[in-house]
Amino acid sequence: MDERQLRVLREVGELGSVTAASEALLVTPSAISQQLRLLQRSIPVPLTERDGRRVVLTAAGRALAGAAADVESALARARQVVDEFAEQPDGVVSVAAFHSAAAAFFPSLLRAKDAPRLSLHDEDVPQDEFPVLTREYDVVLAHRLDHAEAWPRTVAVTPLLHEPLDVAVPVDHPLASKRSLSPRDVASEPWITVHDGFPLMATIEAIGAAANHRLELVHRVNEFTVVAELVAAGAGLALIPRWTARSHPGIALRPMRGVHARRHIDALHRPERTARRAVRTTLANLQAAASTIRKPTAQ
Repeated sequence: MDERQLRVLREVGELGSVTAASEALLVTPSAISQQLRLLQRSIPVPLTERDGRRVVLTAAGRALAGAAADVESALARARQVVDEFAEQPDGVVSVAAFHSAAAAFFPSLLRAKDAPRLSLHDEDVPQDEFPVLTREYDVVLAHRLDHAEAWPRTVAVTPLLHEPLDVAVPVDHPLASKRSLSPRDVASEPWITVHDGFPLMATIEAIGAAANHRLELVHRVNEFTVVAELVAAGAGLALIPRWTARSHPGIALRPMRGVHARRHIDALHRPERTARRAVRTTLANLQAAASTIRKPTAQ
């Protein structure tokens, strides 16, 4: 049995006929009869009987119709509780982000005047694992390269940044004197890059392919603050995001020519999560933060 079937039974009992119930519920008499038949399948005793040309409730039917009123009242109270929860402006919102996005966005989320209570988490995972995290968190900050596969349709996407990826070189390196770099400029240098499966790896491979040279990958580090220190120490070149990575006095960022080097930073969430006002507020705060993170000199 379900709520609709119980509602039909109750109306037939109170109004005295299928025709009167159909008029009250704005459906056809055949639709009323169908709901009664479906309900009867789940009940071992008769709920209705013929009284001349009318269908009326049996004693069991009248008992169940009385209970139906209690069910409707309980469901109404449950809906009210859910609605009140959904509209709470300060309900806890869980947000997960990969490391550079966490460093760039989390402080702004915490400082927002209308921010709900937040539960913040770092999750640095391969691209195909970000959508899975939406089962555990209300909002997941994820990144993917321009040419990478789009996010699955099972998650909703709020775009935040379309961020360039620059080549990081030591400030005293000869390449730092150039305004931009080509794949051939950097192909013979040692490289610091991310682990396999993480988004930036595809761009590293594209640089090698464009230069027709296999790049020497000497270090595998996912955390950009560590990468910047290694580049400054002369350990190799690296790709570093232009806006979300912290600046370092020992390195220079140079745009790459001949290779499309950009990434999308998006907020992923299950569509139903936005029924909560606190989640909608958090998404709006992330968009506001993105507008301050994005540099006006963006290409």
